[in-house]
Amino acid sequence: MIMKNIVRNMKSIIMLALCALILVSCTDEKRMHTLKIYNWADYIDESVLDEFKEWYKAETGEDVEIVYQLFDINEVMLAKIEKGHEDYDVACPSEYIIERMLRNDLLLPIDKDFGTTPNYIDRNLSPYIKDCFSKIDGSGKNANDYAVGYMWGTTGFMYNTKFVEEEEVSTWTALTNPRFKNRIFVKDAFRDVYSTLLTMLRQDDIKSGKLTYEKLMYDSSDESIKLVEDYLKSAKDNVAGWEADFGKEEMTKGKAWINLTWSGDAAWAIEEAADVDVELKYTVPKEGSNVWFDGWVIPRYAKNVKAARYFINFLCRSDIALRNMDEIGYVSAIGTQEVLNEQNDPETYEEAVDASYFFGEGADSVHLWQVQYPDASVINRCAMMHDSGPRTEQMLAMWSRVKGDNASPVTAIVIFLAVVGFAVYGINKKRKRHKKNSW
Repeated sequence: MIMKNIVRNMKSIIMLALCALILVSCTDEKRMHTLKIYNWADYIDESVLDEFKEWYKAETGEDVEIVYQLFDINEVMLAKIEKGHEDYDVACPSEYIIERMLRNDLLLPIDKDFGTTPNYIDRNLSPYIKDCFSKIDGSGKNANDYAVGYMWGTTGFMYNTKFVEEEEVSTWTALTNPRFKNRIFVKDAFRDVYSTLLTMLRQDDIKSGKLTYEKLMYDSSDESIKLVEDYLKSAKDNVAGWEADFGKEEMTKGKAWINLTWSGDAAWAIEEAADVDVELKYTVPKEGSNVWFDGWVIPRYAKNVKAARYFINFLCRSDIALRNMDEIGYVSAIGTQEVLNEQNDPETYEEAVDASYFFGEGADSVHLWQVQYPDASVINRCAMMHDSGPRTEQMLAMWSRVKGDNASPVTAIVIFLAVVGFAVYGINKKRKRHKKNSW
């Protein structure tokens, strides 16, 4: 009897094990036909996702389902992958996070051999984007082998022409102009603000040739951190608040005069403000600024690498890039003739722009919106930011001191009301909320 019970129990154990194996096998099979995407909020035309599934089936003969998840802060995305080993197949970090992920061996190389399917990545990506990505410090790795540019832009001043003259915001010293007391919002993004102000504070070194814009973007020395901190503290009477989202909304309402912000936010606000007869403009000050980039990568723990590669390739099609640009207001990294033809508009933009750096020969005198496509003369005084590594703690401490010294009950109330109003408005109108460098 005992032997029979043992046999019976063994059979039960074996059956349970087999069921578990079958269940795991089914789960693994399903996962291999699932594409997990991790992206910023409102950073794609979502109809593109369904279209990709059809295109992928036509190109590979395979079905794919999409799990689409969102993040608001680069570091949150990074922590989920680095610490949590999340199995996202494709993600969209900013340039300094791509740099960090490369150094920490968190990215897989992107195989661009798609058989009979065209390689849109190499064919359509702007040479300017490729060149910038080649400057990402990946500890000997070429970032172009691990990341593909998606959207990009600059940091500058958005301003209300009713209250501010263009000449007044042609320099970063506008932050300390007493005429703008309590009329300026500054993007709550320490990397962007720090690097842009350094272009002014170290201008003598740049003009003398001691420093280049590229080298300056690596500078996180105690000396430079103190320079930026002292300057920001001297501007505290002018700063009404530090904003991650609501600055552009306040600008459209005419409640702020100047916003140190990203070009993509400015593009959105300028168009929204025009609907309510408020004229906003955007400029990159003469001392220089940074250019920022977001790019698609395949994280180390990805399960469906094939679909991830095809998805990145699909997004590099000219028609898909144009649809995404139209939906979110930011500028695609795709630099094809099709994109240029669509954006070139002499009737709307009378002043010609030299965009040959982005679109190549023949684009040295085209009519583009300079908020989105700056003239080459502007790009020449801009450079890409880099990861500050172990110096990040010192920069964050500086940022906390600056914002803490500038806090007041009145400012807190203004910011609170602005955030509440922004949230209510956001319920009725879809918009992009892109906290690129909040940490």
